Amino acid sequence: MRRSGKQRKAELQLKRAVKRGDIAPPEAQPRRKNFRRPPKLGHSLDARLLADDASRAARKLQSQFVKLDPGFLETTKHLAATLPLTRPISADACLLGIDHAQSGSDQLSVPRRPKWKYTMSKDDVDANEQGYFRRWMTQTDAIVERWHNQNNQSVASGTDLGSAGPSDPDSAVQDKMPCPPTHFERNLEVWRQLWRVTEISQILLCLLDSRCPPLHFPSSLDSYLASRKAKVILVLTKVDIAGPERAEAWTAYLQKQHPGLPIVQVEAYQQKVGEQGRPVYESHLPLPFRERLVNAMRQVHEEMLIPPERVRSDEAKLQRWNPPVKRKIDWNGLLHAHGKKVGSIVGGAAMPKGQGREDIVGDVQEPEQEGSEKEEALEWQEPEFLTVGLIGQPNVGKSSLLNALFGIHKVRASRTPGKTKHFQTLFWTPDVRLVDCPGLVMPAFTPMDTQVLSGILPISRVSAIPFCIHQIGQLLPLEIILGLIHPSANNAPIEDKRTWRDGKQPSLKDKKTHWTATEIMTAYANKKGWVTAKAGRPDIHRAGNAILRLVAEGKITWAFWPPGTDLTVVGSSGDNGIWLTRDADQHSQELDEDDDGGSCDETDEVDSIDEVSDEDGDEDENLTGEEEHQNAELKSVAVGRFGVLAIDD
Repeated sequence: MRRSGKQRKAELQLKRAVKRGDIAPPEAQPRRKNFRRPPKLGHSLDARLLADDASRAARKLQSQFVKLDPGFLETTKHLAATLPLTRPISADACLLGIDHAQSGSDQLSVPRRPKWKYTMSKDDVDANEQGYFRRWMTQTDAIVERWHNQNNQSVASGTDLGSAGPSDPDSAVQDKMPCPPTHFERNLEVWRQLWRVTEISQILLCLLDSRCPPLHFPSSLDSYLASRKAKVILVLTKVDIAGPERAEAWTAYLQKQHPGLPIVQVEAYQQKVGEQGRPVYESHLPLPFRERLVNAMRQVHEEMLIPPERVRSDEAKLQRWNPPVKRKIDWNGLLHAHGKKVGSIVGGAAMPKGQGREDIVGDVQEPEQEGSEKEEALEWQEPEFLTVGLIGQPNVGKSSLLNALFGIHKVRASRTPGKTKHFQTLFWTPDVRLVDCPGLVMPAFTPMDTQVLSGILPISRVSAIPFCIHQIGQLLPLEIILGLIHPSANNAPIEDKRTWRDGKQPSLKDKKTHWTATEIMTAYANKKGWVTAKAGRPDIHRAGNAILRLVAEGKITWAFWPPGTDLTVVGSSGDNGIWLTRDADQHSQELDEDDDGGSCDETDEVDSIDEVSDEDGDEDENLTGEEEHQNAELKSVAVGRFGVLAIDD
């Protein structure tokens, strides 16, 4: 019950009188038990406990990355406001740098599951994996730290090795951007998902983004897959974005770098006209791409049915040898399987039943030596189905490819990287089971800005937004793509009161406009009408966040060419960098329709690595992010920075 002002005043006077000793303290009254309303329908205690368990499990599988240095954030924020972007963009910017494609990642490795025995308890296995993972983290952090320091020394000496953009020889050495760090997965639970998928799979489809495949297949992942018994197929996704010419060029490049691995190109979406004539994309795998994928799987399956050389040389081993996969697969059924008949969820992710000793020995989980006689006595049975695993880094299209193969929406797919949290097992046909693995950021010497460009890192976890805009602006003409007007054009020209001789006065047209990353974010905020809540300044943080989402979600189309590509053959234009201009009109229409710049996808789940500094200083210090976002939404409908002050008659 709410008390009145007189009651509160009387209670205060009584409290002071007791404190002075004028009156005796009143007797303590027994506390009333808190009244608890009965739970609503469906909100029982069990339901709440289940919801809490689900939320804890989701947080347990949340990707973890290193926290950026505050000094790096402040330095890059200042340089992004002062360093002009290189214009025109260098002609060789469309080629993926050698430092990314061949960056000496042989020193880095993917953590492998340590050996275990059947006599070990669950706690013993967990403690063993925890200890191994801590040692691996320490070793990997030391290697990355040496690489980072070496690149920073190279930048200081004038040789920029870690930047994604071309270096400007005219700029001073001290005015160059520092070398960014690299991110990789630091959560053991996420790595356990990869371990389990590679253990139960007999064929692994490693998905690579066709816009920059080497970034998604570092040597650390290559060496890890080479140690597995499963056969590997490289799948180039998003071919419809990169185009057939680039896809063929990357296929030839990968065949030279990784001979013996089959390479397949796929596209998982088709465009349709939706409401009001807007393009709508739905999951679909055209028949030619489906045939190539199925034929590659069939070829790999036939190779697994052939005994290895060490078995063929020994007659006794050849008689005991059995193939590790199911012999008969209905491949024609895979070509026509779609709709509700496919995609049924498997109850568990256990190994195919009825395995013999040959399959158990080939797995990392080796039993004790003294139990080998018991395993030898087991009678081998053919596996019930063929297990195919889909692995890769975030945002390469694993879940989208599954939906396209099934012809129906079965698994959650999103433009946000890392949407899949736990591996999923579904049947393609009664003979083939597919396993969707969550995306993992593999250890590699890839700068952070390149990871953001490729969509590997979720934008909500990126704190160095001005730095990423600067580096991406070295590769993409953002001011042309977004149709921006320089912020200085809105200012009234200053009257020149100096006296000039005839013909000596410089013309305003001769003055060249230079763009910086901060000016691009300011111009985009002015275009959208995004201002901060109190000061009314352009909300450059929201604008930079929206630009990064446009790039990561593919609304700004881009793609690299393989290293060493002849620029005269590809007909590259130096002014466009890696921007794909063939569908520029269509994508510019999509950018105009998306007034919020795609900033609503992760607004409710923003969990940045570092604290984002407020652009308004002390004036907006006490304003929460949610209130600022709501106020900015209200002000974004007006035109101009101070349009909210307009009065309707």
